[in-house]
Amino acid sequence: MSDKRRAEIEAKRQKLTELRKARADRIKSDTERRATEVAGPTPVRRDLDELVNSLVGTPSRGSRESGGDRSPSLPGTPSIGNMIGLPGPSALSMSGSGRVSRQSDFSTSVGPMPNQPSSSTDHVIERDLIDVEQELFDLPRKVLLSKYAIGAPTDSISQERVSYNKEVQTTTIETDERPEDYEEALRQRILREHDLEKERLAREKELEEESVKLDLEIEQEIRELSEEERAGILTAPEFIDFVEQSSKIVQRALNDGYDYIRDYTIGAESGGDDSEGRVKCVCEFYDERHGKNRSITDVDWSPKYPELSVASYNKNPAALNEPDGIVAVWNLHLLERPEFVFHSQSDVLSVIFSPFHSNLIFGGTYSGQILLWDTRSKHLPVLKTPLSAAGHTHPVYAMQMVGTQNAHNLITSSTDGTETLELVHAGHNKTGEVAITTFDFPDNETTTFWAGTEEGSVYQANRYDRAGAKAGLNQYDVYKGHAGPVMSLHFHPLIGPVDFSDLFLTSSVDWTVKLWRAKSLTKPSTTPHVISPLYSFDEADDYVYDVKWHPAHPAVFGTADGSGHFDLWNLNTDTEVPVVSTNVGSGRAINKLQWDRKDGRRAALGGSDGHLYVYDIGDMALPRESEWTDLQKTLAGTVGATGMAEPASGR
Repeated sequence: MSDKRRAEIEAKRQKLTELRKARADRIKSDTERRATEVAGPTPVRRDLDELVNSLVGTPSRGSRESGGDRSPSLPGTPSIGNMIGLPGPSALSMSGSGRVSRQSDFSTSVGPMPNQPSSSTDHVIERDLIDVEQELFDLPRKVLLSKYAIGAPTDSISQERVSYNKEVQTTTIETDERPEDYEEALRQRILREHDLEKERLAREKELEEESVKLDLEIEQEIRELSEEERAGILTAPEFIDFVEQSSKIVQRALNDGYDYIRDYTIGAESGGDDSEGRVKCVCEFYDERHGKNRSITDVDWSPKYPELSVASYNKNPAALNEPDGIVAVWNLHLLERPEFVFHSQSDVLSVIFSPFHSNLIFGGTYSGQILLWDTRSKHLPVLKTPLSAAGHTHPVYAMQMVGTQNAHNLITSSTDGTETLELVHAGHNKTGEVAITTFDFPDNETTTFWAGTEEGSVYQANRYDRAGAKAGLNQYDVYKGHAGPVMSLHFHPLIGPVDFSDLFLTSSVDWTVKLWRAKSLTKPSTTPHVISPLYSFDEADDYVYDVKWHPAHPAVFGTADGSGHFDLWNLNTDTEVPVVSTNVGSGRAINKLQWDRKDGRRAALGGSDGHLYVYDIGDMALPRESEWTDLQKTLAGTVGATGMAEPASGR
């Protein structure tokens, strides 16, 4: 549902709520008005009370109930309109009810007052009174004498008995309004109230109809979507992006291995650390959609986020509509699918994270192109080199970035030479060009590197002219020892109190791993010179596709071979066999090995079955202080093998 339609429905709901609230307010106000009319005094009654108060002062409760009625309300009721005058400056008037009050403004003449029609009989307030007939008081005789004419016989004068009962309750009010006018006003008032009631009923009916109409509209809007509408929503790019991002967050939380209900009050079982001397699989990354019928060609770890690793994949021959090359970024907290997936038009043979920009990933392809992907962008590369003679025209098997944050270069190698430097050797068998399969720079070195070739030899090369050496391959120093193509080459990291950065390892398809010492750059050779390896490790039973020194332990390195074995070597423990040999996965070939950059506890292994395995080596990654001196002793024991190889260097 679009944002516009959702806003319309919300506006209708608000309107419906306001209408219902207005109806409730009107009902409440009508109820209060009716209660006020029933309980409170009417305007006519209030005006009458004010008139009486202005004439006789504030009356008591009894005077309001019975006083002021100058005519009998029923036949046979004694008249209360006759006043008895008394001599004096201020006459006292005696009403028929027996109340005596001071009347200074009335005449002392005796005579009945005319009856006045009451105009407020419809506003009489009913009282709860008791029907009792009771003698109020006797009129004094002397007062009666003063009332009647002088000379009348006293025998004929009898006491007048005044009684008050329930029937004497109404009061006749003198008004200037005629009965006809009052009846007309009452009739108009009733008509007005009738019209108001009709209007109120009409408004309520209209409100109810509007409410029903709005409910029907909302019900129609919130309906079951058709298949076409549902398919349109599911294929919308915004919806897909939302599901991708939100589902990743949920899956990361679900894959978190922390025990949230752990009870720390329960003592742990005592015993040794079972991680010592063991290699265990932490996780296995595989996605059927992207990894089916593909092999992993290279792996690398993120320099900034230790949980991220990247793997490159070759072509799936069974899927013609899928991209030839795939690069997948995997997360240790997201096991079911990759964090990012990037595409390439050619098989991706090498891949690295940029050590200076965590969002950038470089890849070398089978076609010779160098591609750059950005995790902030989509699947396609943001930059790529042209398919021309200006770049590589053969497969790019290795790449490395050297330099610093502000000045760094990406060095790539191919079987046609490096990107900006053509490597030519005069003693090459068939052509002058050297087909490079792998290369590496020593630590703290950005100009000189060593390269392994398809013929099995290792050469030293310079990127630029330097003192005593020219750019290109060193024509005199050749490292010979392998009988097949060199698959990997790795220099010892510059760590610890002793510098072993001149040592490097190579692996080959001749089933061997060899240890070399690089010739000093300060003493270049002037005549052809063959350099032999310090030691050869011949334990493997298949091609050795990769070898890597451990980043923290000076004597530990790992190898991956074609039989699916991950071998962990410790030169201070044994130089003949590995200390731990692990069969990885289904037993298919392991193409690449890469230690994590943080502490070297984890190793990423890329298999030819398309699975990326992560293994933990435990405490074997933690070196002792004596490991460096022990390695010096181990290397000193291999000097004999080097001495026996010296005569070969003279040939």
